[in-house]
Amino acid sequence: MTDYGEEQRNELEALESIYPDSFTESEKTMAPHSSTLAWKIPWTEEPVLSENPPSFTITVTSEAGENDETVQTTLKFTYSEKYPDEAPLYEIFAQLNLEDNDVADILKLLALQAEENLGMVMIFTLVTAVQEKLNEIVDQIKTRREEEKKQKEKEAEEAEKQLFHGTPVTIENFLNWKAKFDAELLEIKKKRMKEEEQAGKNKLSGRQLFETDHNLDTSDIQFLEDAGNNVEVDESLFQEMDDLELEDDDDDPDYNPADRESDLTD
Repeated sequence: MTDYGEEQRNELEALESIYPDSFTESEKTMAPHSSTLAWKIPWTEEPVLSENPPSFTITVTSEAGENDETVQTTLKFTYSEKYPDEAPLYEIFAQLNLEDNDVADILKLLALQAEENLGMVMIFTLVTAVQEKLNEIVDQIKTRREEEKKQKEKEAEEAEKQLFHGTPVTIENFLNWKAKFDAELLEIKKKRMKEEEQAGKNKLSGRQLFETDHNLDTSDIQFLEDAGNNVEVDESLFQEMDDLELEDDDDDPDYNPADRESDLTD
């Protein structure tokens, strides 16, 4: 007859020596907590294993990834009465830097490993499988970030090319641009013609100006009168008639009127 208690005690002693810094025995059976918690919930630690039922936690941490980033989960195991012929109870007690889908994958992995190892003590096997899964998750995070970085660099490069080279001209996009340009030009012409037409309607003829402003028919006369009264003449600009050298035939002693008449008849 299998002594389940003895097998369980022997496994616990082995686990304490394998995981001295992450193994914790608990006197109290902890209520399950949401797998999305990113912090470790404190509980009362006891140095002696509880016998009803045996329960303990093991914290599993991945290898350091990019920028020394790690992912972590704390697994809680509770022995069933007939363990290892029955699977132990397990849960994600706490986690760090894990997504919801990662937590779901870990729980599926635990279920698969527990089923495959029925009849044998299996806690070390379960923890090792989770350890490998966490390392895979860290690698996936690194790969995803590298792909995101490359994608951003590619988008930036394409944007720079677009800035310097512009959009290649094709018959289709040229015709689209031409139709849009012609439509805009037509609108501008219509607007200008409308403005000119409106300006022509608002412009008054000479007759309309005189009819609307009766001061216009006397404004020129008034201007001349005002100018005549105020015009100043500089007499120094004019010479005396006596100072002008004018030719006078009568003053010529040799002048003969008959000769002038002869010149005219010739």
